[in-house]
This record gives sequence, structure tokens and C-alpha cells, in this order.
Amino acid sequence: MKVSGVFVCIGIFLCGLLRADVFPIPLEVYGPYNPSESLLQILLSRLKVAPFNFFATLIFLLAIIHTFFAPYFANLAHQFHRDVSKDKVLATLFHFFGEVEVIFGLWIIPLLMAIFAFHGWHAIVAYFNTISYVEPMFIVVIMAIASSEPVLLFAKACMQKVAALGQNTPCAWWFSIIIIGPLLGSFITEPAAITISALLLAEQFYLLKPSIAFRYATLGLLFVNVSVGGTLTHFAAPPVLMIAEKWHWDTVYMFIHFGMRALIGIVLASAFYGFIFRKEFKTLKWRSLKIIEEKSEVYMPKWVTVTHLLFLFWTIFNIHTPALFIIGFLFFLGFMKITAVYQAPISLKSPILVGFFLMGLVTHGGLQQWWIEPLLGRMNETLLFLGATVLTAFNDNAAITYLSSLVPAISSNIALQHAVVFGAVTGGGLTVIANAPNPAGQSILQGYFPNKISPLKLFFSALAPTIILGLCFNYL
Repeated sequence: MKVSGVFVCIGIFLCGLLRADVFPIPLEVYGPYNPSESLLQILLSRLKVAPFNFFATLIFLLAIIHTFFAPYFANLAHQFHRDVSKDKVLATLFHFFGEVEVIFGLWIIPLLMAIFAFHGWHAIVAYFNTISYVEPMFIVVIMAIASSEPVLLFAKACMQKVAALGQNTPCAWWFSIIIIGPLLGSFITEPAAITISALLLAEQFYLLKPSIAFRYATLGLLFVNVSVGGTLTHFAAPPVLMIAEKWHWDTVYMFIHFGMRALIGIVLASAFYGFIFRKEFKTLKWRSLKIIEEKSEVYMPKWVTVTHLLFLFWTIFNIHTPALFIIGFLFFLGFMKITAVYQAPISLKSPILVGFFLMGLVTHGGLQQWWIEPLLGRMNETLLFLGATVLTAFNDNAAITYLSSLVPAISSNIALQHAVVFGAVTGGGLTVIANAPNPAGQSILQGYFPNKISPLKLFFSALAPTIILGLCFNYL
């Protein structure tokens, strides 16, 4: 029986290799749907044409649900590491399951098995040949270059000059970091911007032990500002990057239609919280005078900084030509080695994780068009904005914009395109998983919160800035 079972499995595998079904099924195959039909009727009729759609969406849904259980797996990993009697391999495995950026890529494994079972190996090859992974590769390279010490020191020096206008008080530093820091996300990517901002906030604000309410308000404001701060350009923020080429949006277009509103909203939201906690700034200023800081100046030759900025520009300029920006990245690594005396070790963990997250998202998202098209295609501008904002709180905003780009009704309507992106970036600060860079900021600052960061308190602290930015995007 065991031998026959093995032969059956081998036979199924060989049949899968020989099959060559059309996959994925184009929307045209389903034919036009009747607007009078309910959404359920439309989806059921499409499932009859392609039953595999059910499993593709089920796997995608399970991946989203998995993101909510990521903290549970992370806690299990810590418990296993502390308990010497536990298997350390399981501890590492649970830690892997607890990495939010890994989840979508992890669920590609059952997706591949499902495609193979329904359509065969040729369908897998054909599908992956249709997917563009340029954006994930670009994110890995741009994050690595932007997180190098010369670029970080340059960004910090820029904010320090602004803070000096307010005599380097905690209030001046707070406004400088919370406004300028997120805007850097439009140029050096949001993950790099939130890293710089969080590190400076820890040094110039959280170290002074503000009230718990002010700590949460600042964190929520930071997340919201970073989410919308990347809309000044078309190449740095993942939710914009996922749709910019398809919808033909360049930097000029982004700044006119999104960037100016985002800038006004960031200033208004920051001023709102600054006004609410204005009395506490006086206490923080008094505490800052008592702290004796021992600062060691880091010497960085200007030619090294300029060279790093040129590598950054080269990558951005060749955003749609992976061969060129990857070659530039290899030269960048060589330059890092040559100038090692001026460099700090560069960590590729965060860039690779974010790139892996986007890779998994694109892979799963390409198979969700069958239900997204009739669902979002029925919404008007207001419903799209509200729906995108709410959905973003439970999923990364890059997922919302990418999935929306698959809907022909949205891709052919500029007003609907704006509504989707408005909602996706506005809701990017409501939760940690709402925007890919948020986990980086949380990991840097969570030590300043007792019993770690509460998701509920974070949600309410980000609610006011979210409303302010939503009003700016829709009514300015």
C-alpha cells in the first residue's frame, strides 16, 4: 500500500508537470457582469468558471489573519528561548512566524501547492514570468543606501539646523523631527525616514520622560506623518511606488495633487498636538537642562557623504531599470569597503525583510483581481476613501493601492485613483501593520513605553492626525 501510494504521488506530480492550463484567467473570460446582480451572485458565477480563485483568496486571507497573530508567535519564541528545556529550533521557527514582513512570503508555499494541484507546473512558471519584482528590488537597494551612516548623519544635520532656530529646545527639536523627518520619506524612503526620526526622538524627546499620553500622541503622529510624508515624490513610498508607473504619476504630479496637501496636513496635525501638550514642553525644557550630554562628534569627510548621495540619486534615477540600480548597488558596496574607516557596518536585514514583504504581496495580489474588480468597481469616491482608510488599518497600505490598481474601473478614473491613495496613506498610522516602516519605529521606541506599546492606545493616539490629514486630502 505504501509503495502504491508513492507511485500515485509520483503520477500526480508528473501530470502536474505536463499540464499547461491558461493561468491566471483574464477578467475578459468572465465576461461583463450585470450591475443589477448582487456581489455574491457575481463572485459565485466567477467561481464556477475558475474554482481555484476560492483557494487563492483563502490563502491570501489566512496570510492577513496571520499578521494579527504575529505578536503571539513572537511571544512564544521569547518563551522558548528563556526556557532551557524547550527546543531552540522551535523557538527560531516561532520567531520566523512572528516577523510581519515574512508572512506574505511564507504563504507563497501553500499558494504554489494549490496552483500546481489545479493547473500544473507550467502555470506556476507562466504566472511568475508575468509578475514584476522591480519595486521590491528597488526598495531593498534604496533602503540599504539610505541607512548608511553618511546619509543618516547628513539628514540629522539638516534637522539640527532647523532645531537651532528654536535654540535647540525640546519643543524645537520635537517640531523639527516630527515635521521634517517624515518628509524625508519622499526622498530617502519611508523606512529610512522613520528610523532617523525615531532615533532622534529617543535622544531629544523620549529620554526626557514625557507623560505617557504625550509619548503615545507623538508615536501616533509620527506614524501618520511618515505614511503621508512619502507622497511628495513617486519613487520612495511603497503605496505610491506600487501604482506610480501603471497610472503614469511622476514627482511633479505627486507634489501637486498629494504632496502640498500632505505638507499642510502634517504641519496642522503637529501644531494640534503641540498646542495640546504645550504646557508639558516647559517641563521637558527644565529636564533637558539637567541632563549632561557627552557628545562625540563623528568625523565624516564631505566627499564620502556626497558620494553616498550620488549613489542614492543614481538608484532613484534608474528606478525602472533594475540592472542599472543593482550594478550601482554593487559599486556602492565596494565603495563602502574602500572607505570602511569612515563607515559603520550596514545592516541588510531590514531592507531585505521589507523587500520580501512586497514580493509576497505582489505574488498574492495578482490573483485577487477576480473579486476586487466587482467590489471596488461599484464604489464612489467617498466610499473608496473611507474603505481604503479602514482596510489599511488591518493591512499594509501598499496592499490596498496595489490591489486597487488591478481594478480597470479605478485605473481609468483619476478621481477614484486619488480617493484610493488618499485613504491608503491617511490610514497608514492607525496600527503597526498599516504601513511597512511602522515596525521599525516601534522597535526603536517601545522601550520608552511601560509594558510595551498598546495597539488600542496607538490607534486612538493616531486618530486625530488621521482625521486632520483626511480632511486636508479631500477638501484642500
